[in-house]
Amino acid sequence: MSETQVRGVNNPKTSNPNGLERIRVGVLGFGGLGQAATRVLAPKGEMLWVAAADQKGYAYDAAGLNPDRCIQTYQSQGSLGYVEPGGTLSSNSIEELIQNATVDGYFLALPNLPNTFMASVVKQFIQSGWQGVLVDALKRTSAVEQLLQLQDELQAAGITYMTGCGATPGLLTAAAAIASQSYAEIHSVNITFGVGIANWEAYRATIREDIAHLPGYDVERAKAMSDAEVEALLDQTDGIISLENMEHADDVMLELAGICSRDRVSVGGVVDTRNPKKPLSTNVQITGRTFEGKISTHTFTLGDETSMAANVCGPAFGYLKAGVSLHHKGIYGLLTAAEVMPQFVK
Repeated sequence: MSETQVRGVNNPKTSNPNGLERIRVGVLGFGGLGQAATRVLAPKGEMLWVAAADQKGYAYDAAGLNPDRCIQTYQSQGSLGYVEPGGTLSSNSIEELIQNATVDGYFLALPNLPNTFMASVVKQFIQSGWQGVLVDALKRTSAVEQLLQLQDELQAAGITYMTGCGATPGLLTAAAAIASQSYAEIHSVNITFGVGIANWEAYRATIREDIAHLPGYDVERAKAMSDAEVEALLDQTDGIISLENMEHADDVMLELAGICSRDRVSVGGVVDTRNPKKPLSTNVQITGRTFEGKISTHTFTLGDETSMAANVCGPAFGYLKAGVSLHHKGIYGLLTAAEVMPQFVK
């Protein structure tokens, strides 16, 4: 029996069919990504969604939250604080949830706007005395570098933090790390993504983070844009956001893992904000020299039918499960998707 499979009490809501204790999961942020995360969690027998927070409130139920009720309440009333039962309105929702909820691991489905926001949230966990596992799907290199500066504090606090654990960085970064084993030297890692969403307003924060990568924009400018200004920008491009040479944390993650220097990593892609169909296939190409002196390229391509939500949230919870296993072994501090393999969550 693995260390994540701890025998639990005979409670059908907190134990899976094998009588093993389920991992109690919280989700911070309840926009498009946070809501999708609850849908991904719903059928998981090894995990139980018990907590969530937005800007105006939070919801907690030790027996498990109902995704349909929470999503409907959030969309109709603007906050999880109105959920019955278990909702609480609060201007300090994250801090209060940390203190009041019993949670093994949190998925931080939060917009990193401004670019220091995620690091500020992590500091709240460190200062609270909470111990457990944190997982994010951060994109920017500079954001991950801020978390690296908290390494010692995370270790001292007893927190296992998995960063860059979405699709890219995350799933594709891990694929690059595995593919690199064929080579004696890595020449380049090129990541190209295609994302299709039916309505950009379902992922307002994610789209703003993408806009921040466009020429002439930065995080602060994107954050300050009104919805009308975002809509006007998208009207100019027929809803398409084309991105090249992005500041993407795949580079620092692969460098930290000893795969290659960050200057050999490039990330770009196309986001269609008006069509759920991907505008192009998402893939990573790893080119290198083998020990025989031959130059070759491995390509790992995601299925076009898998959505952004599936490719971000699925890996995030796989890394959360791996993080729980590491936490039980007393391994704390910051780890990345290029250093640890995710574990499949049933």
